[in-house]
Amino acid sequence: MSLITHWIHGKRVEPSGERTQPVFNPATGEETARLGLGTAADVDRAVASAAEAFEAWSQYPLGKRAAVLFRFRELLAAHTDELARLVSREHGKVVSDAAGEVGRGLEVVEFACGLPHLLKGEYSEQAATGVDVFSFREPLGVVAGITPFNFPVMVPLWMSPMAIATGNTFVLKPSERDPSASLFLADLWQKAGLPDGVFNVVQGDKEVVDAILHHDDIAAVSFVGSTPIAKYIHATASAQGKRVQALGGAKNHGVVLADADLDDAVNHLTAAAFGAAGERCMAISVAVVEDSVADALVEKLAAKARAVKVTSGDQPGADMGPVITAAAKERIEGLIGSAERDGAELVVDGRGHTVPGYEGGFFVGPTVIDRVAPAHEVYREEVFGPVIDVVRVSGLAEAIDVINANPYGNGTAVFTSSGESARTFQREVKVGMIGVNVPIPVPVAWHSFGGWKDSLFGESHIYGPEGIKFYTRGKVVTQRWPHREQRADASFHFSGDSQK
Repeated sequence: MSLITHWIHGKRVEPSGERTQPVFNPATGEETARLGLGTAADVDRAVASAAEAFEAWSQYPLGKRAAVLFRFRELLAAHTDELARLVSREHGKVVSDAAGEVGRGLEVVEFACGLPHLLKGEYSEQAATGVDVFSFREPLGVVAGITPFNFPVMVPLWMSPMAIATGNTFVLKPSERDPSASLFLADLWQKAGLPDGVFNVVQGDKEVVDAILHHDDIAAVSFVGSTPIAKYIHATASAQGKRVQALGGAKNHGVVLADADLDDAVNHLTAAAFGAAGERCMAISVAVVEDSVADALVEKLAAKARAVKVTSGDQPGADMGPVITAAAKERIEGLIGSAERDGAELVVDGRGHTVPGYEGGFFVGPTVIDRVAPAHEVYREEVFGPVIDVVRVSGLAEAIDVINANPYGNGTAVFTSSGESARTFQREVKVGMIGVNVPIPVPVAWHSFGGWKDSLFGESHIYGPEGIKFYTRGKVVTQRWPHREQRADASFHFSGDSQK
C-alpha cells in the first residue's frame, strides 16, 4: 500500500517518524493508502527550506512572480478533471462538485496574477518643503496554512497563491483525511517554475499543527476549520507573536419570506443543504420560513430531498456522495436522533441510508427536520452533514432575531421579491457574507471571504484585498535631497521648518 509523504524543497520526502494512519475511500469504506504523520523535525526541515528560498523569492521581480502564477494557472486548468477525481476518491464529493471547487480556487490564482498592479504603493510629492513621501508593502517571510478536509484544493488555493505572489514562502499542513491533493498541487507548482522551497507540504495531525504554531521562523498562520480549533489556533499563534487569520465554523440560515418564488427557493435550499453532503462551511443548514408558506415549503423540500441521487461521487448522475468518515456518519446520525428526542418532526430521515454496491460506504441520506427550535441540539451544533432544519417564524423581524441570536455569523441568505425586505435584511443581520436570492454567497476572488462572531478569529478575512494586506506589511519612506548650497541647520522642534 502506498505511503503519502511530505513535499519539502521540491521533492517528496518521507516523514522522520514512524507514525502512520489510514486514508479511506468514503464511498466504499476501504483503506486506499497510508499517510505518514509528520513530526516537529519535519516542520523544521520544511521551514528551513522555506526560509532559504525566501531570500531569493522575495527579491524576484514582480513580473517574474506573475509569470509563475500564470503558468500555474494554466496547469491547474488543464488538470482540473484529474484533480477533481482524486478529490472525489478521498473526500467523497461528486466529481463535478470537486471540479467546481478547483474552479473557485482557480479564481484566486487569477486574482493573484494581478499582484504587480495590486502591490503598487502610494506617493506624495512635496509633502513638505523639498520632502517626498512614498509607501510600499513587503512580504513577511515564511508563512503557513492549515486547511480542512472539506475543500482540499480550494482552501489551500485561498492561501498559497496570495502568499507566494506577495513574495512569501509557504508551508501547507493539509487535512490528514484527504491529503493527496496537496502533493498534486505541489507538483503543479514545480512544473510552473516555482523555485524549490517556496511551496512545501508537511502531512500530519496535531503534532505538526503545534510545531507550526510555536515555530520561531513562521511569521503568519492561516487556518480554516472548526470553531474550537480556530480559537485554539488564534490564541496559540497570537501568543507567539504571529499574524493569524482563523476562520471557524458556521450555522448558516436561509430565510424564505412569503413573497419569495417558493419553487426557486426550494431548489436552491436543496442544493445548498445537500451538496457535498452538507460538508461546507457555507452550506445552508437552517431554513427560516415565514409561517404562512412553511407547510408548502416543507412539502416541496421533502420531495426534493427524496429525489436526490446518493451514490459514489464518480458515478454518472450523482447528486451527493458519502460523508468523510465513519465517525462523521455516526455523529450526524446521532444529531438527527437528538432532534426526534427534542420534539422536532423528522420529515425525511437519512439515517441508515445504504447504496447498492457501496454497502461499506459512509452514507447519510438527505434529511429534513421540521419544527426545530433554537434550543434543540441539532440547531445548536454545526452538523456538517446533509441535514436541513426548518425553523418557523412570524416574519422578517423574527427571522433576523433568530439569526442574530446564533453564535455563528459566517453566511446567510434571504429569498424574497421585495427590495425593501432584502435591504432591511442585509443591513440588520450580524453575518459576514449575505446572499439575496443567492444561497451560498461565497465572494468572488477580488473581494474577501470571512464571517463574524464565532466564525472568525482575528481581524483579517481571507484572499482578495484583505489577503494582500495579511501577507504583507507596509513601509513608508520620507526623503529629501537638499541642494548643497541650500542646506540649513536642523530644527530642534518637531514642527520645525523641514515639515512645512
